[in-house]
Amino acid sequence: MRKTIRNVTAAFVALFLLPLAVQAQGPRTFERNWIEEVVEQVLPSVVNISSVKKVTVNRSPLFSDPFFRDFFGNGVPRERVQQALGSGVIVSGDGYIVTSNHVVSEADEVEVRLSDERVFTAKIIGNDPKSDVAVIKIDAKDLPVIKIGKSSDLRIGSYVLALGNPYGLAGTVTHGIISALGRSGLGITEYENFIQTDAPINPGNSGGALVNMEGELIGINTAILSQSGGNIGIGFAIPVDLVMDIVQSLRKYGRVVRGWLGVTVQEITPEIAEAMELESSQGVLIADVIKGSPAAEAGIRQGDVVVSINGKEVNDPSALQFLVSEIAPSTRVPVTVIRDGDRKTVTVTIGDLSEAEIPRDTYLVEDNRFLEGARVADLIPPLRDSLEVPNNVDGVVVAGVESNSPASSTGLRPGDVIVAINGRKIAGLSEFKELLQSIDGRRMEISIYRQGMILNMTLIR
Repeated sequence: MRKTIRNVTAAFVALFLLPLAVQAQGPRTFERNWIEEVVEQVLPSVVNISSVKKVTVNRSPLFSDPFFRDFFGNGVPRERVQQALGSGVIVSGDGYIVTSNHVVSEADEVEVRLSDERVFTAKIIGNDPKSDVAVIKIDAKDLPVIKIGKSSDLRIGSYVLALGNPYGLAGTVTHGIISALGRSGLGITEYENFIQTDAPINPGNSGGALVNMEGELIGINTAILSQSGGNIGIGFAIPVDLVMDIVQSLRKYGRVVRGWLGVTVQEITPEIAEAMELESSQGVLIADVIKGSPAAEAGIRQGDVVVSINGKEVNDPSALQFLVSEIAPSTRVPVTVIRDGDRKTVTVTIGDLSEAEIPRDTYLVEDNRFLEGARVADLIPPLRDSLEVPNNVDGVVVAGVESNSPASSTGLRPGDVIVAINGRKIAGLSEFKELLQSIDGRRMEISIYRQGMILNMTLIR
């Protein structure tokens, strides 16, 4: 009888528990095989990038003080080399490589090391600071090209690999999942629609590949959220669709072409939704329509609530900005708005943001110990729209900052809006010039608008 019971127990284990045990081990075996196969397939397409920027500095910081300059002159300048390490991904067999803009921005020399240890000098084809994407090219043929995936196929929870060169350690691979999609409002770049992942990403991974289970490129690693500078499990990658659109635009036009609607919008809070008797807080409220813009010509009005564009839902201002930017200029798209409680669809011919945002007249600041080297322009409506500057903020926009200039040492960036100097508000370029002429002394207070915040700085020279 006991023998029979033992036989029945063994049969039960064989029929029921053993398959469960095999099933439990199955995913682990699959995962291990998948990682090995994908790494072998993808790693040759990931490169190590080293960029060098030469900066001329004075021998001593004392020479920045006008008192010492009066006695000793400007001193003997010397050259300092700044070096940045990052990663890149080969996207065409004839040498085109995509990377992060901050890896190669303003570099004097860019060097690319392939997985087979060959080293090439690269040429910067173009860059896009607004999305932190850049395209470089090396003189080579028959390179291993990565397979390109689709952003629309991404799912939260999917396994991913991050490949790159953290801290200069070439060929590093880490493993994780997609933690979230469509992350925005982080202040990392102007156009944000990030993939969030817990695959460890560290300094030097920027520009590297984020790939899926099929070994397809789904994103370019660009940033981490960390107080220490190291990985804490929150990393961000630029979706591949956006990356490849920028690559094609830079290769074809030498610049990034983006769509332009011509509106100023604000988020719909529960209070606004209740006041406007809206069913939900979905959409964005049109706060202003730029005269002569694509939106104005299509009949979009102040007070309209945009809920979708080109068939895609709009949930917040960042989403609208991103969706519009992806649409090619001159494309006719449907825009659905809520007006006076009724849904209405209008057809808009999207404009070209790159043409709308270029300042026609700029002023280079000279002979000013604080802002010399800054190039500023009037805050015209297209600039206000593209920079998302509220209507109650006036001033002049920083169109450029010369390297190693007094203005660059203050931390001014292109896109900043100088709203006040020494407590006096600035209405436009003419008033800005007058203010600069009246400034005398070694101290100046400046207020700037940057990404939704007013920053106040006290400059002493």
